[in-house]
Amino acid sequence: MARMKDAPPKGKAKAAAGTPVFHSRVPPEPDMAEDKNYIAALARGLSVIRAFAYQRDQLTLAEISRLVDLPRATVRRCLITLNALNYVDSDGKYFSLSPKVLTLSQAYFSSSPLPHIARPYIEQVSNAVGESCSVSVLASDEVIYVARSSRKRSASIQREVGVNLPAYCTSMGRVLLAGLPPEDLDTYFRRVVLRKFNAKTVTDEAELREILDQVRRDDYAIIDGELEPNLRAIAVPVRNMSGRIVAACHISSDATRVSIEKMQTVFLPSLRDAVANIRRALVG
Repeated sequence: MARMKDAPPKGKAKAAAGTPVFHSRVPPEPDMAEDKNYIAALARGLSVIRAFAYQRDQLTLAEISRLVDLPRATVRRCLITLNALNYVDSDGKYFSLSPKVLTLSQAYFSSSPLPHIARPYIEQVSNAVGESCSVSVLASDEVIYVARSSRKRSASIQREVGVNLPAYCTSMGRVLLAGLPPEDLDTYFRRVVLRKFNAKTVTDEAELREILDQVRRDDYAIIDGELEPNLRAIAVPVRNMSGRIVAACHISSDATRVSIEKMQTVFLPSLRDAVANIRRALVG
């Protein structure tokens, strides 16, 4: 490995063209100081890997340190370790992720049945309604796409598998939040930063709780321009055979093409048929 230098950055890290940056910094580590089993060094190493999301392909030590909000010396040790394990490449000044990082996601996709089970059903939905269809799961404060149909849509956000979005202002996020036990939902609201993406984004906790109450009653959620001004989406919960919500299935569309009424009368039945089939195939 080339010797790492604490060189000044060449400008700020920028996201790839057309990709909005929803999080300028990696989410902070949870407060686990009292848990002796918690390995802070491992958490910091993972945060360094996540720092590259939505940035340019090469970052300096100073840029990574700023993104993860950790001292440069700590970040440097993480980078040395990740480089030794071949997860990070470096020329001594700039750092980039190596293709070996893909093995981390492959470990999930090869061991979780959900993406494989859901894929044929979301393809059927997508073909039936002519829109993209996806399955997401809740991970901490965000939803992460784990399966999506092959149909693409033109929008400012390209929703590829692995993309993470805020839970509170997305249809699938609200479905998943509505399914949390009350104590877990309370913890979520104590922890999350409710950022306003545009004038429509609901960021008042009391109002969001009322919306989630309605989602529980309806067993679906609709988002109308809260994340993207022209994006309209509908989501339903995916339950396993024991009735536990394990994911959300959703359809997104351009708001100028699809009305809320069409989402409720055409999209919703298709989604409910799909998740019923997925549920029968899920065990546990």
